[in-house]
Amino acid sequence: MSPLPTAAAEAQQRLRGIGLYCLAMLCFAILDACAKYASYYVPVLSIVWVRFAIHALLALALFQPWRHWVLYKTRRPVLQTLRGLFLAGSTFFNFMAVHELQLDQTMSIGFSAPFITAALAGPILGEWAGPRRWAAIIVGFVGVLIITMPGFGDLNPAIFLSLAAACCNACYILSTRMLTRSDSSAGMLLYSAVVPLILMTPVANPLDAAPPTWIVGLCLFLTGALGFVGHWFLIRAHHHTAVPVLAPFMYTGLIWMILLGYFVFGDVPAPRTLVGASIIIASGLYLLYRERVRAPEG
Repeated sequence: MSPLPTAAAEAQQRLRGIGLYCLAMLCFAILDACAKYASYYVPVLSIVWVRFAIHALLALALFQPWRHWVLYKTRRPVLQTLRGLFLAGSTFFNFMAVHELQLDQTMSIGFSAPFITAALAGPILGEWAGPRRWAAIIVGFVGVLIITMPGFGDLNPAIFLSLAAACCNACYILSTRMLTRSDSSAGMLLYSAVVPLILMTPVANPLDAAPPTWIVGLCLFLTGALGFVGHWFLIRAHHHTAVPVLAPFMYTGLIWMILLGYFVFGDVPAPRTLVGASIIIASGLYLLYRERVRAPEG
């Protein structure tokens, strides 16, 4: 095969992966918007339970793990359970936050998760950040502070819920990295729905999730369906394209959040949110650049 068709095929693969990744970000943005709308009528704990119940049912129906059980057997059940707990905590805190905050605020604060991950990767995984990466981490947190602390006496306590969601998400990412050494990707995708569902069932009351209107019912269904589809898009995107190519497109989620917040809830982003988000995005892109070049000095 000549180099030209090969290069064209590779470019097409990259574009397909980027398109799938952007669709995943759109799914997650709509998911948060649906959760925010449903939270006005249904308890957040019940929304979280429904989200994982629908996700688990779709995953079981598609993967049918009983046919190839060996692919879904985990070698580290304790860590797999902790991973599910982190995901459940991230979802719960995020849904609580979107009930009180604007979508663009929760998304911007959520961007701090990669910085928390980079900071914890050293003591947990032995992947220590160098001085340049630490500088990017500190600058990223400055962006978070601009969003979360706009002025004395003007701090919404719900911001701490969004920060808790980011911390849980960072721990979820770290535990996922650890499990990739022993468990299959298909198994982790299934456990990411089943484990949180099992953990949430004793404390959530499914009867409280009864929707008062069909619109609320649709929003509840979409929280689970879009979670499943979004993760599926992510997997397919990484199948087509390398992580360094895809990662910067994570920030397209902020665009969707701003548009959904404005057209669905009438929320206009505050200038401090846009400034802080810009700083976070710039720091995140620099972190991705450092990971790509793998400079010895960090």
